[in-house]
Amino acid sequence: MTAQTLLRETLSGDMPPRRLQRRMQHDRGRDMRLRRATVAVSLAGIASMGIVALYQTGVIRHLPDPPTRWPHFHSDKVNASEEAFGYGMPDGPITLVAHAVNLALAAAGPPGRARTRPWLPLLAAAVSAPQAAVAAKYLFHQMPYVDEAWCPYCVTDALMHFATLGLVAPEALRALESLMRR
Repeated sequence: MTAQTLLRETLSGDMPPRRLQRRMQHDRGRDMRLRRATVAVSLAGIASMGIVALYQTGVIRHLPDPPTRWPHFHSDKVNASEEAFGYGMPDGPITLVAHAVNLALAAAGPPGRARTRPWLPLLAAAVSAPQAAVAAKYLFHQMPYVDEAWCPYCVTDALMHFATLGLVAPEALRALESLMRR
């Protein structure tokens, strides 16, 4: 059995790829709409953290900020802080990968996976919850009190993590209900 076959069977069972493609693209159910929204917000998070990763790795030398007096934006200061490099590498690429994982989990499995593959929505919630918690720490503590500056890219990132958790929670609850009925 190839790795591709194993992955396909794990995620979508015996559903042929063409049928999976049609069902995912044309299903209008609530769970698929939420999964599509998760893909969209994950891509927005990837875009915002992609820009930060370019700065943190030296590809670009400056992050432009909105010209406002309040809040005080200083993206360079926030993204060059000790906290931003406290993981042994810049946090931008780490956060970018987190959004990519959210996107992959949203795309995994067929419609109705809360019933047929409940572990997928539960995993999506288990992954996105700590991401949202870390985003809350950055948004409500790190930037206002430690850095005393704001980063619009980081604010966007945090909001995308909060949105992801809110979008995956309903399907995860249905998956939990499905498991409890078994």
